[in-house]
Amino acid sequence: MNRDYGAELDALKASMAELERLVLQMAGPDGKASAGGADRLEKEVIPQECGAESVIYFSGSYRSGDITVRFEPQQRHSDELLGLSRVKAAKVLSALGHKQRLDLLLELWKEPLTGAELVERLNMGTTGQLYHHLKALTGADLLAQEERSGGRYTIPAHRRFPILLLLSAVSDLIDTSDYIDMTEARNEAQSYLGAATKDGYDLHQLLWAVVSNSVLEHQNGTCSEVGIYLHDDGSATVADNGRGLPTRLLPQTGQPAVQSVLTKLDLFGDSSQTFMAPGAEKGISIAVVNALSRALSVEIRRDGGIYRQEYRHGVPQSGLMTVGETNETGTSVTFRPDPELFSGRFDKAKIEARATELREAYPGLGIRVR
Repeated sequence: MNRDYGAELDALKASMAELERLVLQMAGPDGKASAGGADRLEKEVIPQECGAESVIYFSGSYRSGDITVRFEPQQRHSDELLGLSRVKAAKVLSALGHKQRLDLLLELWKEPLTGAELVERLNMGTTGQLYHHLKALTGADLLAQEERSGGRYTIPAHRRFPILLLLSAVSDLIDTSDYIDMTEARNEAQSYLGAATKDGYDLHQLLWAVVSNSVLEHQNGTCSEVGIYLHDDGSATVADNGRGLPTRLLPQTGQPAVQSVLTKLDLFGDSSQTFMAPGAEKGISIAVVNALSRALSVEIRRDGGIYRQEYRHGVPQSGLMTVGETNETGTSVTFRPDPELFSGRFDKAKIEARATELREAYPGLGIRVR
């Protein structure tokens, strides 16, 4: 029998090309396959050409213990998603929109549990409170109760991947909670700044808060100089030669540590780490300064590099950019107080008086105002 090796080779190449396509499709957006044995969830959003209908493609698998759930590549048209039954969609989202219900799901994700075991694990106090939440989750078909095994609750296998997919989408939105906090800080400015005059709040409170961070660096023995610069556009810069705010990426979020410092209002709950304005209820951290500023930029010098990031009303306008190299260390913060909240401009005489007080309190700290 004569064999057509050329045709067989072409067929093999075609099969390999198809296999490569499927592997890339099942890989993450960076084109790298997941490590063997690790839990995996992939999602891909591919917008169509302008004017055409958009389609969302997704696929993946979840493995944990003896449970394996696989989803073949699927697609959903945007019109289909946006046309979902609002009543049913709201029922599912409201079932998940409660911390204790998410706690329930995460406990049951590990293993089936009875109501009594859940009450003990989550310290709920009463079974009535538990069953109120269980009713919502079972009503949305996110939980099921086994008829045997003591009536234990479990997450149906066919619901696990959709729940992961939903949480994956939430993870892409979760950083917005920081920015919501920023808006709330603006609405609650009085609790940070004390009483306002008829024209607005005292913008110097923000400056004192930024300077206090440099003073803390000095107290830790890592800062000897602070410069305060007033600019024509109403902004101010505070620059020091301290260690420089941390720039490493946080494993939990993948964001630079400085972004957490500048956006998480509760990061420094200890009042010793914040500046207290007269008559205020809460301390002003650097994140509060960011939230109450029309614009803020930070420049960091550490680990041989110079890094910069821009903010507007506390929301990042850029990633942390590497803009140069240096052997120096320190942090420079330039901010412009929001004119909707603050009145007037920085008073150099008032700042000089404050700088004199700090020089007397900390003789080893050099402070200049320009």
